[in-house]
Amino acid sequence: MLINQDFAQCAPKSLAKRRLKLVCKVNQSRYEANPLSDLNRATKILQKTISKIEGAYAPSTIRAYRADFNDFIHFCSDRNASALPAEPNLVVQYICQLTGSSRSSASIRRALCGLSAIHRLNRFDDPTKDPDVTLEMRRMHRKLGRSSSQACSINAKTLDKLLLATDDSIRGVRDRALLLVAYDTLCRRSELVSLQVKDVKINIKNGIETSSILLRKSKTDQDSMGRWLYLSQRAYLALIEWMKELPKEQEMLFCGLNRALDFSANIGAGQINRIYKRIARKARLDESAIEGISGHSMRVGAAQDLLNSGASIPIIMQRGRWSKTDTVMRYVENGNPIA
Repeated sequence: MLINQDFAQCAPKSLAKRRLKLVCKVNQSRYEANPLSDLNRATKILQKTISKIEGAYAPSTIRAYRADFNDFIHFCSDRNASALPAEPNLVVQYICQLTGSSRSSASIRRALCGLSAIHRLNRFDDPTKDPDVTLEMRRMHRKLGRSSSQACSINAKTLDKLLLATDDSIRGVRDRALLLVAYDTLCRRSELVSLQVKDVKINIKNGIETSSILLRKSKTDQDSMGRWLYLSQRAYLALIEWMKELPKEQEMLFCGLNRALDFSANIGAGQINRIYKRIARKARLDESAIEGISGHSMRVGAAQDLLNSGASIPIIMQRGRWSKTDTVMRYVENGNPIA
């Protein structure tokens, strides 16, 4: 039989202790739903995923996955929601925000592709396959369109203007070699910065010296079979002049130069378009055209010159290492030449 003392011992001894107990429970629930914990958890999973896919994906793809998903993590954190795994309605809101920003439809598709890949790599359900997400992507495409802005082309005529703007300093010697090698080889910017000094081969035919460069790996050569790229006489002379300036221990063919003209070990792919723009401004090209220059501008211009010289689409595809015909046609038809 229970007495009053039993009831008194079952409850807190004082009102203050009961209030303290309730406050502790509230604080505990707040801690469990703390958005910072979700933010840290998602960030740690992303870091582990990036480490896991190193070497399996191209460095540019990994950079894009990291940057886009970090942006999505902070988007979810602002809404006190989990980014991994993410709910489809949250992805819909994210697409709406990106559509209203200055990002292009291609950039939004890239962000969604990275979001999908990070979920699948961690064996989470892919929220991008939800019907509501598909509908929102259709709305985005109807508003922004699917086409992306094509890089302005640097053809042979514009290339001559850029070459005249280079000087006889070490930087000028490097810039001339970079411009001519990029035009002759139709290299992507990632391919251009991966070329190595030891892979330059001197060829002598009929008393004329030329050179070729081994491209060890490219976007369309994932198995690193390698391919020899041949240079014109003009590009060969510019390259030899640049290689005489390189330190003996230098491994990469093209490297960075600081303001004091000191050599760095290598050069980033993102610096290629900045070098093109710097030379274009020195050549006093139109500023609106300079804004359209990208790391692919030399590649686009060389492809257009090949087409104008009578080369067939299969030959252009082979020279530029393209795998899709429609991509080549977009380059040669929509790449506006710089006046």
